[in-house]
Amino acid sequence: MILDEIRAPVREDMTAVDQVIRDRLHSEVVLVDQVSTYIISSGGKRLRPLLVLLTARAAGYQGQRHIETAALIEFIHTATLLHDDVVDASSRRRGRDTANQVWGNEASVLVGDFLYSRAFQMMADLGLLPIMRIMADATNTIAEGEVLQLLNAHDPQTTEQRYLDVIYRKTARLFEAGSEVAGVLAGAPDAQCEALAAYGRHLGTAFQLVDDVLDYRGNTTARGKNLGEDLAEGKPTLPLIHALRHGTAEEKELIRLAIEQGGLEQLHRITTAIESTGGLDYTQQMARREADAALEALKDLPDSAALRSLQALAAFAVERDH
Repeated sequence: MILDEIRAPVREDMTAVDQVIRDRLHSEVVLVDQVSTYIISSGGKRLRPLLVLLTARAAGYQGQRHIETAALIEFIHTATLLHDDVVDASSRRRGRDTANQVWGNEASVLVGDFLYSRAFQMMADLGLLPIMRIMADATNTIAEGEVLQLLNAHDPQTTEQRYLDVIYRKTARLFEAGSEVAGVLAGAPDAQCEALAAYGRHLGTAFQLVDDVLDYRGNTTARGKNLGEDLAEGKPTLPLIHALRHGTAEEKELIRLAIEQGGLEQLHRITTAIESTGGLDYTQQMARREADAALEALKDLPDSAALRSLQALAAFAVERDH
């Protein structure tokens, strides 16, 4: 099932989310409007708001507050992108210049702060303390993940567990929070909220694992990113970590130096080493296990169009090429 079909049960809700995003982006400070609108409108799959909408409907929610919740989670995600691009000195995202490339690092950081604070204003308007607690914990964890990734950068001694800790904190935690708050909105029992949170956590982990595979063999046109961007920044992702464990002495030395120094001068040789050691297949298999765990977390939900879309979303996360 393609992403457009997955969205079908909540198509009207997604339209409403887009309208809330446009309305809530407004600021009397012109530069805030310019930068935030640029990054929000630059494409992307809108997976996190989609997850909130589908999970809420699958849990039986009949109200409208999931619209605002989905929008605020997209704001948090967008804020992290603005900050990430500054930290990573990125110049391209989704096929366009990054905001920091257009307006500079200072504007990107400050508008990221604006989006974070706007998201918390929206949470306050919802008036639901459990949701505020979940999202406050999630954003704190995401910030820790950014620092952990910074510590791992250029470190060839990074272990698989340290890598998994980063992708949980940086990526999976927001997926987890989005599906959990949807359960809270629906008034689902604690056990069901925990299951929904598990679905989001495993889905987000699978999604990031596949992203790290696609960094070496993805569709660059569709992704709007070049191959090897993580390598260029000295990030030891799982394909590299696996190759360091199983490669020849020459391959290990090649990868070690590439992680320490960054850059893409040896991209072809490193990609060959990753392939020969099975690093991409290993990472893809782990992603499939995470997707299977996500599906298992849904087993007690009643059948519905939204549930079937959640199931299809788990398959999409591991089968995509961008």
